[in-house]
Amino acid sequence: MLESKRRAAIFLFLAFLLASVAAYLVYEKVKNLNAELGGMTKVYVAGTDIPVRTPIQESQITTTEIPNKFVNEGFITDKDDLLNMVLVVPLSKEEIITKNMIKPYSNLREENNRLVAMYPSEKVQFDQIIEALDRVDIIVSTENKGQTKTEIFMRDVPVAFAEGKGDKFAGVALEVNMKDAPKLIHIQNYADKVRVLKANVGKEDPPQTASQTEVTKQSKVAQPAPAAAPPQPQKKASQTGTKPAVAPNQPKTLPATNESKNK
Repeated sequence: MLESKRRAAIFLFLAFLLASVAAYLVYEKVKNLNAELGGMTKVYVAGTDIPVRTPIQESQITTTEIPNKFVNEGFITDKDDLLNMVLVVPLSKEEIITKNMIKPYSNLREENNRLVAMYPSEKVQFDQIIEALDRVDIIVSTENKGQTKTEIFMRDVPVAFAEGKGDKFAGVALEVNMKDAPKLIHIQNYADKVRVLKANVGKEDPPQTASQTEVTKQSKVAQPAPAAAPPQPQKKASQTGTKPAVAPNQPKTLPATNESKNK
């Protein structure tokens, strides 16, 4: 009886010893793997289903940890990188958000408006440095069959954003109606010269499109010139209060005296 108990204790001790050795080996292996992976990093994932083309809200995102070895520049580790952004593809819950899935939120005033970029070139010239929220007038010079023409193409066009500041100014993005976007792109490609002038107007003034500018020019041409005033009749001398010229004094003749008669 005592012999069997002694054998059982020996087996239990050996089992505990082997389990301790195995646990130590597993711990060392995991430690080495973690050292190779370089720790863990928090990246942002979708907390809920996020539809496409909608601004990302803070309540729609959460974080998860992945090994540093698998983290690259495409992952988003800063929440500020998601502010004012929209997704170009829909995401399901717990899917990782990468930088190629997002783009800046377009802050257009109207749904039918589009952004058209204009950059300084041989044809396009900016007379002043333009900033975001400014408004500009676009002047176009063309030549057709030897006849040159310079006219206002668009007026009071809002500037959505400007690229660069000061000496590093590189161009602007203009917000125009969808119908005017092809016209603006056409004059950039085929007009002889395009000048962009900074307009001094208030934000409440609506932009004047290319169609409205053409209608305004036609209305000015069709408007008749004011009639000339009828000629006024010449006034007589009596009406004007002028007096006739007085005749010069003539010498008076005296009657002959007796002495002249005797002579």
